[in-house]
Amino acid sequence: MILALFIILIMGCSNNVADIGTEDLNSEFPPTMTGLIIINGIEHQMEEGGYHWERKKGLETEVVATDHASPYQIADHMKPISVNPNEKVEIMIEENPTITVYLWNENGREKEIEQNANQIIVPSSKGKYIYEALAEWANGTVSYTFVIDIQADAKR
Repeated sequence: MILALFIILIMGCSNNVADIGTEDLNSEFPPTMTGLIIINGIEHQMEEGGYHWERKKGLETEVVATDHASPYQIADHMKPISVNPNEKVEIMIEENPTITVYLWNENGREKEIEQNANQIIVPSSKGKYIYEALAEWANGTVSYTFVIDIQADAKR
């Protein structure tokens, strides 16, 4: 009786473990992670750029990577979001990755932007600003682009 119960218990656990592994292997790969920015309570979709994802599949590692246009090139096809000087921008990406934000120009990454709790403050000077939010998870990285157009200089 105890042996039969032990066998049922082990088989039940084994099936659960197998199901978890199979579910992981059959899930969408590469995953699609939505990236948004929120300005004054309004959500704006970021443009996804290049990405790199890895996952274990048995004894092998499956890798999917893209070589996409740079954020500067992506920005050419995006409509800038009009904001006021010194506006707060909240960055939200699925599954809470580590996010690094960069300002871009025609030569590439200009500088890393200081952030606090996935929020940045846009500059006070009028102009168009191209940002990259680089999201990193344990098994992948995705680049997102958004473009800000500051309407007027801050009053002093």
